[in-house]
Amino acid sequence: MRIVVSGGGTGGHIYPALALIREIQKEHNNAEFLYIGTEKGLENTIVKRENIPFQSIHITGFKRKLSIDNVKTVIRFLKGVQKSKEYLKEFKADVVIGTGGYVCGPVVYAASKLGIPTIIHEQNSVPGLTNKFLSRYVDKVAICFEEAKSYFPQEKVELTGNPRASEVLNKDGIKGKLSVGLKTNVPSVLVVGGSRGARPINEAILKSLSVLSEKPYQVLYVTGEVHYDEVLKEVELVGNPDNVIVKPFIHNMPEVLAGMDLIVARAGATTLAELTSLGVPSILVPSPYVTNNHQEKNARALSDHGAAILMLEKDLTATKLVEQMDSLLLNKESLKEMKKAAYKLGIRDAAGRLYRLMETLLTKRNGR
Repeated sequence: MRIVVSGGGTGGHIYPALALIREIQKEHNNAEFLYIGTEKGLENTIVKRENIPFQSIHITGFKRKLSIDNVKTVIRFLKGVQKSKEYLKEFKADVVIGTGGYVCGPVVYAASKLGIPTIIHEQNSVPGLTNKFLSRYVDKVAICFEEAKSYFPQEKVELTGNPRASEVLNKDGIKGKLSVGLKTNVPSVLVVGGSRGARPINEAILKSLSVLSEKPYQVLYVTGEVHYDEVLKEVELVGNPDNVIVKPFIHNMPEVLAGMDLIVARAGATTLAELTSLGVPSILVPSPYVTNNHQEKNARALSDHGAAILMLEKDLTATKLVEQMDSLLLNKESLKEMKKAAYKLGIRDAAGRLYRLMETLLTKRNGR
């Protein structure tokens, strides 16, 4: 079986792709893979580190207003389609799966024109331009939120969830706590703004350090590597409470997540898939700087079902954040109910679902 995967730009497109590849490898140890991305994207580093064969094309996204750059993008798209066809023919691809990002456009479109079975995977509740465009040409559209269904041809849509969610299961939460210096018998909240951090969340935590020092719970505060040195200076000025541990980045996040009672985070699709898979309550502060404001819509998909508390960035203050943390960590019943609601929304066999969708598509195409 020869499988081409394409996805890039952000970890939210790349990590689900890698999770799917690992799932397929478990079922087919002789499966061959080719990953098509961009040379300058994160995928170039991340995928190569996984020792997966990698090829690249040059592509950029459309501007949302009239621009000469859009003419250049069309030219790059057409060149990307031609290059992708060359890669697909040379590799003799049996199926092509796109997990998002501009690079998927020419790759998946090329596959559809060659008659190769195709699937796109949409992680967010509101799809981007690339997947909306591709949905007219692909065989199947895999989604993670029911809210995304209305944007695509109904007969093509399958709810699979995010393959990344399957990889956080069965982790040792106690080991995760110990690895970052947390006590194992004290309620714990993880505050994280993504791999690069989030300045508004950082500011709210810094202003609440003296108040947090008096709380009967502990805080693991992940600043993001970009902000770490600056934050550490601020922490040293006001004093670092014993129950607040500051880290720039967490490399064993699945283990750490498994040990948390509450999480304060942005509302990226991968993060929410992990939280619901584990059934971890959360306070979500969606980034207002993303396309189509999709993080807020992602967050509402949880908060509307009692699985999270939504706090808009414009409303975020140190006082309000601590009040919300207290409302859950100091109220076991509220925490328990939110945990149930989050767990109910989780799709724990997401990688398996997407794999089975691929298998069904191939079986149907082969007439078996």
